[in-house]
Amino acid sequence: MNRACRSLSVVVSTLFLAGGVAVFSPVNGQDMKAAVAAIGGGVLGDGVQEPKGSPATSGQSGVPTINPDLKVPGAEGNSSVKPKSSKKSTDIGTPLEDRWRIGFPEWNRIVKGNIFNPYRQNILKGDYPIIGQHTFLVLNFESETLALTRRLPVPSDINSVRPGQSEFSGRGEQFINNQKIILSAEIFHGDTAFKPADFRLKFTPVFNINYVLTRENGLINRDVRKGTTRLDTHFALQEAFFEIRLGDTPRVFPFLRGKGSRGGHSPFFDSTSLRVGVQQFNSDFRGLIFDDFNLGARLFGNFRDNKWNFNAAFFHMLEKDTNSGLNTFDLRAQRVYIANLYRQDFIKPGYTTQVSVHYNDDQPSVKYDQNNFLVRPTQAGQVRPHSVKAGYFGWTGNGHFGRYNINHAFYQVIGRDSFNPIAGRGVRINAQLAALELSMDRDWQRFTISGFFTSGDGNTRDGTATGFDSILDNQIFAGGENSFWNSQEIRLTRAGVALTTQGSLIPSLRSSKTQGQANFVNPGIIVANLQYEALVTPKLKLLANLNYLRFHRTEVLKDLVFQRQIGSNIGMDYGVGVMYRPILSENMIIKAGVNFMNPLDGFKDIYTSNCSGLGCGQRSRLLYSVYTKLIFTF
Repeated sequence: MNRACRSLSVVVSTLFLAGGVAVFSPVNGQDMKAAVAAIGGGVLGDGVQEPKGSPATSGQSGVPTINPDLKVPGAEGNSSVKPKSSKKSTDIGTPLEDRWRIGFPEWNRIVKGNIFNPYRQNILKGDYPIIGQHTFLVLNFESETLALTRRLPVPSDINSVRPGQSEFSGRGEQFINNQKIILSAEIFHGDTAFKPADFRLKFTPVFNINYVLTRENGLINRDVRKGTTRLDTHFALQEAFFEIRLGDTPRVFPFLRGKGSRGGHSPFFDSTSLRVGVQQFNSDFRGLIFDDFNLGARLFGNFRDNKWNFNAAFFHMLEKDTNSGLNTFDLRAQRVYIANLYRQDFIKPGYTTQVSVHYNDDQPSVKYDQNNFLVRPTQAGQVRPHSVKAGYFGWTGNGHFGRYNINHAFYQVIGRDSFNPIAGRGVRINAQLAALELSMDRDWQRFTISGFFTSGDGNTRDGTATGFDSILDNQIFAGGENSFWNSQEIRLTRAGVALTTQGSLIPSLRSSKTQGQANFVNPGIIVANLQYEALVTPKLKLLANLNYLRFHRTEVLKDLVFQRQIGSNIGMDYGVGVMYRPILSENMIIKAGVNFMNPLDGFKDIYTSNCSGLGCGQRSRLLYSVYTKLIFTF
């Protein structure tokens, strides 16, 4: 055993690299053979054969030299590091300045990669530097294909495809095909994962093509002559930013010194960085208030051994493309300010809490979307350009206590809308959001119960708007894409607004989620949710979701659609979905699901028939959506 240990130390010292120079101890071939034999007798466990050659061969006086036939694993590309000096006769070892491309002897554990294989070390994936020893390139390619069939409540007017029809409600069956091609190129300078990057430059262009087929006129374009189909394309720049590391956090902010910090240096790599340009930002755990790719500046970092994390962000919002929802190159008269602070392992390890402040400054403007519909100001009530200034104060948390998982949120919003079109006057804003999710993991299953609440407005004429609305949300809560209510936009027929928008649980009555303004005169909502997840196999996950939906207040709906009676119950929303990963990685994902909503009295009061006689009497029908999404990533 002692001989084996001594021999192993000889091998380790032989392969030791320091400062980019291979340093070798005087060792001869017999000692090397003895070491290998002592380790495993020729086989190094699990059928792995010993190297066929040695990383060094004996030269004069027993001093080893580098074997030029060593194999570098992966697809390493060409080195840009030039030798600074040549080997001298008095040197021990051979100078190798490029420390990333030092090879290994031929061995079945060392596999030569391919430039098209992202699973092996690859110069295109940031595993080898492209310039010097600290500048890396990461290229990504992603294809996302969505096919969706659904039935929504839609109107049928005098320009109907069926002119002789008397029914107010039209045929709501629709088909949507959406294809995204996403390319991403990132250059960063640093030591890969060992510490935060010194600087980073990233571009993410996206090409989108979308097709829509409906069964009624006037849905895809205000001009009914456009018919019932639409094919559209769009090119967007979803990310284009420069990031620079400002330094260790104690040096940038001396009042945030952590344990062991001296002279402005952090022993735990606590650092502060600045990112400027078009970038993604999610202001909380579930995208309840703001989650978007947009133009802005963000200061972020950590301190106290990475237990505290902070963000301070400013966004000058870009206009969105109507049909794809992606960025355009036009600025919008809206600015958003966000600051948040996270504390990890709060109270108990495994639980993170967050406090945040948001401010939305949306100035008066007039905007028609690409389909010629007015989206700013809202085409409901009295149409007049107006400003919305709203501040959000929130507390959220996410984590686990033992086997029980928890996610919670509470937001209070205050501010002023200079002229709310539904209220017909300027209003003060005072509204709330609350959400709670509890889940328990049992082996390969997860059982979840959750509740979601936003306050509604019970009096549209009192000068106070108490209906909660977000800035630009993408809420992954109460089912997400496996909820009909959360995944589809349901418009309030002939009212110029949407009852709810895609990716949001809030019945905001906005003209458009991405192009309209926040509206705080809305009915609010109460959601009770049950979810079930099962990891059936390592490749296959099953998801089931059930929601009970109820309006908090209905007075604003009565005023908007001129009805005396509208019930509070919206409906039962349920869905089933699967996620399949054929190659056990995120590089290929197949998602599919079917969602239903069974309308109850409140929803039926809004969307039921308004005539009697021959051809009339249509009742509220079961709403559904069936989707398939294919995601391929390189």
